[in-house]
Amino acid sequence: MKDFIYIGSAPCDEECTQVGTPGYSERAKKECRALIAQIRRVLGNEPEEAAGTGLRIKGENHEYGTYYEVVCSYDDDFPESTKYAYRCEAECPQKWDEEAKLELGL
Repeated sequence: MKDFIYIGSAPCDEECTQVGTPGYSERAKKECRALIAQIRRVLGNEPEEAAGTGLRIKGENHEYGTYYEVVCSYDDDFPESTKYAYRCEAECPQKWDEEAKLELGL
């Protein structure tokens, strides 16, 4: 069955842009793209065994507007797909690496 796990919008020990602030949408998506790239640098690319397995940005409604987070889609019919998704959740970087900082202009 296909499902997804929420990863977040930035590493857990880093500040992230707040929903409702000016320029939120553009900045949040940029942070999410940087997080996806960093996860792939740390954990490798998504397994190719199952179509639809992968990291992506998902928008969710909030009383102050839409907020964005990285999710990892997986298919539990494919063990490597599920393993990768849960690994992304458990081993998501805690801090931005140097490449992500450059990407974000930090």
